[in-house]
Amino acid sequence: MGTSVDPAFLALPLDQLGDVALEAMRRIPALEYGDFRLHRDRVEILHVKERELEAQYDLSPTGFGVRVVVDGSWGFAAASDLTPDGVARAVAAAARLAAQLRPLLQERVQLAPEPAHRADWCSAYEENPFDVPLDEKVAFMRDVNDQLLLAGGHFADFVVWAVQENRFFLSTEGSRLVQQRVRVHPVYHVGLPDERGSGLIETMRSGARPVAEGWEYVRRYPFALEAAQSVEWLQEKLAAPSVSAGAYDLVLDPSNLWLTIHESVAHGTELDRALGYEANFAGTTFATPDQVGSLRYGSPLMHITGDREQVNGLASVGFDDEGVAAQRWDIIREGVLVGYQLNRQMARRFDQPRSNGCAFSDSWSHVPLQRMPNVSLQPNPEADVTLEQLLGEVREGIYVIGDKSWSIDQQRYNFQFTGQRFYRIHQGRLAGQLRDVAYQSRTPDFWGRLQGLGGPSSWQLQGAFNCGKGEPEQVAPVSHGCPPALFRQVSVLNMREEGR
Repeated sequence: MGTSVDPAFLALPLDQLGDVALEAMRRIPALEYGDFRLHRDRVEILHVKERELEAQYDLSPTGFGVRVVVDGSWGFAAASDLTPDGVARAVAAAARLAAQLRPLLQERVQLAPEPAHRADWCSAYEENPFDVPLDEKVAFMRDVNDQLLLAGGHFADFVVWAVQENRFFLSTEGSRLVQQRVRVHPVYHVGLPDERGSGLIETMRSGARPVAEGWEYVRRYPFALEAAQSVEWLQEKLAAPSVSAGAYDLVLDPSNLWLTIHESVAHGTELDRALGYEANFAGTTFATPDQVGSLRYGSPLMHITGDREQVNGLASVGFDDEGVAAQRWDIIREGVLVGYQLNRQMARRFDQPRSNGCAFSDSWSHVPLQRMPNVSLQPNPEADVTLEQLLGEVREGIYVIGDKSWSIDQQRYNFQFTGQRFYRIHQGRLAGQLRDVAYQSRTPDFWGRLQGLGGPSSWQLQGAFNCGKGEPEQVAPVSHGCPPALFRQVSVLNMREEGR
């Protein structure tokens, strides 16, 4: 368990610089709010191709950002000059920007209230990946690649991302927060050509997922077992029949369903998107605020939560980048839209008494945006239904494992998803792999076809390091939990035929 903040971060002049910022803010006429946020985000990327270390990055970007609300107008400035003069200049620049933007305002900035918090917080992990010797990590990655090649793979590579994120936050409302998050993403790829002369090359990705854990996750994951299985799965996939397009019952594994949740639900229930703030970059959403409490998003089995507290969740924090304490809340309950993701400004616009803590910035140099929490589909609350039991409910269908390509429209309404592996389900049992499968639907139609959920023991966290949003674009890590789920009579396409 991570129990203490990195001493190298604590050795920075955090309170000294924060006090300079607060004192300078208090001298700004018509100041309504201000905060100071200092980041040190250590990032390591290792890439081993076969036995060669192809790339190694070890970066520690460090700097601070200041935000002010002056006479109803936002101002922001950032710098990497960690001196009192550097901080004072940044506060002055933020105040000037607020004054310049003031004539352009269509409405005054108002923030939902939040109590002052003073705390230190660390995410849950056992072994910080930055404490593991480089040679040991590279040797581990080479060994996995060796196993993939010995199993018959024609090429193999392994990439590990590791991040240690440190943040210090002070506000004019009295909050003082120190936080540390650690996360890793180990992933290999292995490939095989089709020896029947089709010219096709198939690749398989490891099932290891990005997690808010330390190197203990890499040690624990069964890479040795999976290496041999991956090549066998590839060989079977290359020999598998191509799917016939039509309507099928689908059982979606958590390794596939998480991405459908991310795109069709999590992005679709961001309030800033619903209000048009993302229209130029990523579109809007069909789930508009006037439909809260009435929009039928899916079947009554559909219970979606937003969660900033989930243990090992990539979007879990103690406090967000506006000093709001982490929370858990309902977004969709019994298939009906009941809530949104909010930061303090969006909460005030939505007439909510408090933000649910969804402000995040991916860098000291970027202003915090409203970003999604861990958005998850809850398991069957009445019975611990297994995957085998869900499969047993299907006479003819397809079981989909892993994520791959996807597309969705600007309203988060029409979509298409594919996967890593596809198995025919015949009379409740798996009956060999299929190829070229993609499922297509409209968001409320798809979720309305949800007819079965795995129980708590089948629930898994999946996710990604790289959810993009904003102009300029910011990238955030996020997890999505879900059980395997059964969807009745969903449209399935043959991707190869569609591509002709």
